[in-house]
Order: sequence, then structure tokens, then C-alpha cells
Amino acid sequence: MAKKRILSGNRPTGRLHLGHLHGALANWVKLQDEYDCFYFAADWHALTTEFERTEIIQPSIREMVMDWLAVGLDPERSVIFVQSAIKEHAELYLLFAMVTPLGWLERVPSYKEYQLQTGRELSTYGFLGYPLLQAADILIYRAHGVPVGEDQVPHIELCREIARRFNSFFGEVFPGPKALLTRVPKVPGTDGRKMSKSYGNAIELCEAPDSITRKLKTMMTDPARKRRNDPGNPEVCPVYDLHKIYSNPEVLQWSAHGCRSAEIGCLDCKGALIPLVIQSLAPVREKRIYFSEHPREIDEILEDGNRRARAFAQETMALVRQAMKI
Repeated sequence: MAKKRILSGNRPTGRLHLGHLHGALANWVKLQDEYDCFYFAADWHALTTEFERTEIIQPSIREMVMDWLAVGLDPERSVIFVQSAIKEHAELYLLFAMVTPLGWLERVPSYKEYQLQTGRELSTYGFLGYPLLQAADILIYRAHGVPVGEDQVPHIELCREIARRFNSFFGEVFPGPKALLTRVPKVPGTDGRKMSKSYGNAIELCEAPDSITRKLKTMMTDPARKRRNDPGNPEVCPVYDLHKIYSNPEVLQWSAHGCRSAEIGCLDCKGALIPLVIQSLAPVREKRIYFSEHPREIDEILEDGNRRARAFAQETMALVRQAMKI
């Protein structure tokens, strides 16, 4: 039996970090064994918020794809491509816009939440239509599933509604893709907030060991633990959240007990974590250095991925035009 298809992507707005690795990429790598995978650089999506600094997008595509390959995405098992190279995404987006009620887009939680979080006024058609373009991205490959975190589930439900509405008008063309919920560990940044490029608190996948050491040594800990002999609470400590990802049970227990009893200081706790993070990223850095020295391989991977994605997208659009009689 043919494998089911999944699709996912990242916006190319800079280098990737530990939040991307544990929130999505590690899962993408595992899914390659079970599904036909389509992974894309969402450069049109990047334009919805980065329209004032478009010069970052093209360089970021290459940086991001190198990160993908470095963590284990395999172009032999996955189609790796660039959104804007497949013009059929835009055509399907346009056709979906003709049948999608405006209210469906206005009620998507992220539309207002992002504006509130960033303080930016993003009252553009492109930003409002972000979930509709996302639906076109998914349905152009007639994907059966989309690996996402819980915050993206409303987008996938909207995609399913659009598929149902289109099918009700024109006949069965699209499956109803399911959200493949990804268990996302809490990946804090160095200031205790969620790790994000925009906060300047990230540890990049290609970060040098001395830079990782410097950042983790100054990382925020339990704010209530002001002195070395003050007992702490590991459950509110961002460093302990990273221990949950990188440490074995023995080290995790040592860290928690030592913090609560004040038998260890915060620097001791960080000292046990730092080599684990550096060691885990060493093979990623090594592979990334290789790809940075062989840029033609990146070009070839994207050219092949674009070709494969385009062939599938063209097949879907032939079905769409036939169904719509246009």
C-alpha cells in the first residue's frame, strides 16, 4: 500500500534554534519512515510579516535548508522544496479565496493574538489570508496529515472546513487532512521566555561551543533563588526545563534534589547541562559545515525537490480545474 502524505514547512526568517529542533524538526525526521513527506520553505508566508525587510528571506532559505539536512532530513525520502517555486500554490489560494467566507479567516485565533504579542499593526490582506494560503499549501498535495503543535490546530480545522466546502460545491477532490499533534517539550530561551529569534534568547543549531557555554552560564534560573544557599524550585527554572530534554534520569534527579536542598548552586546545575547540549549539537554542526562548503548540493536538492513538488501540484490543479469546469 502507498504511504500516506504529510506536509509541513517553516518560514525562512533566520537560522533555526533548539526550539525548532525539539518543536518540529526531530519529529519530521522520524516521520520520514512512515509517510511520504513534503517539507517546504514557506517564503510567501514569510512575506506576511517580513514585508519591510524582504532581503532576509532568500539567504534564510539556504540557511534553513542546511539546518534541515544537518538534523537528518533526507532528500531521498522527503520532498524538500521552496513554496514560491511552485506557482500552483498561488493559483489554488486564489480559487479558495472565491469560496471561503471572510468570517472564517477573522475568527482564527492567531490573527489577533500575533498582533497583540508583537504590537505590530498587521491589518493586511496577506496576513488575514495566511491560513487560507496554508490550506492551499496542504491541499495542493492532497495531504492526509500535518504535524503541528496545539497552537496550530485551529489552522488545520479551517483547512478541513475549506476542503469540505470545496468538495460540496465541486465534487470530491480533497481529503480532510488531520492534525498530527506533536508533543512539544518546553524549550525556554536564555531569558526564561519561549525560545525565539525575535526575543534574542535563542541557541542556534549551528552555534559554536564557546557561544553555547557563554549563553547557558548566564541563563536565567529560579528568580526566587537569590543566594547559593537558598533552596530553589526546579519546576520554575528554565535550566531545569532544558535538563528534562538533555539529561538522563540520574542527572535529572540530581539536579532537582540539589536545587530543592540547596546542595548544588545554579552554576553547578548549568555546568552539568552545558556539555550535554554541546555534545548533542556536535554532529549537526559537523554536517552543516559540510553543506556550507558544498553549496551546489543545496541547489541540486532544491531543484529536484521543486521538480517533484511541481509535478504533484500540477496534477492536483488539473483535478481542480476539471471539477470547477474552468
